Amino acid sequence: MMKILLPLAVLALAACRTPHTTQPYDYTAFKESNPKSILVLPPLNESPDVKATWGMLAATTLPLSEAGYYVFPVAVATETFKQNGLSNAADIHAVKLNKLRDIFGNDAVLYITVKEYGTKYQVLQSVTTVTADAKLVDTRNGKTLWQGSASASDEAGKNNNNGLFGALIGALVDQISGTLGDRGYDMAQTAASRLLSPSTTNGILYGPRSPHYQSAPK
Repeated sequence: MMKILLPLAVLALAACRTPHTTQPYDYTAFKESNPKSILVLPPLNESPDVKATWGMLAATTLPLSEAGYYVFPVAVATETFKQNGLSNAADIHAVKLNKLRDIFGNDAVLYITVKEYGTKYQVLQSVTTVTADAKLVDTRNGKTLWQGSASASDEAGKNNNNGLFGALIGALVDQISGTLGDRGYDMAQTAASRLLSPSTTNGILYGPRSPHYQSAPK
């Protein structure tokens, strides 16, 4: 009898547990700073794909602009860094905030680190994944205003109902075409949208150029 009651008790306790919920982000520093312009630095690349930095950088302007911020043109900013002898993302990330503000006059800096980028071959399919972390920092006082992370993958859209051999060949072809065509760039667009959209849970706040400015975040 005890052997039956014990599992039932465990199930009853499990049923009483409160479901996990995401803690709301503390936007106090963000609202106090009220940034209007953002300089996006070339992302650090921790993936093996050399295209990750520029693929992710190119994907950041649209979601930030749509969120209501002035975003410094990434091509102009990159050329400015090159003219000052900086072409490596790590070196650019090491530039002091006051120096960046002196050059660009920006309110905030967005630091991005790419964790995953590109197409990987698996047993029955190849999957393209982009994962990135971001941190927004006030150039006036060095405070972190917001941090977030996001990922995008085309794994959900794969269909391997063509038999084992067909799946293996399809995965190989898919990986080659995905690598040569930089499918990571397409996934970077999705990842950046998820990462920098105010409509996501604990996402970046709407900027002053948005009609939703100062509306409550999700």
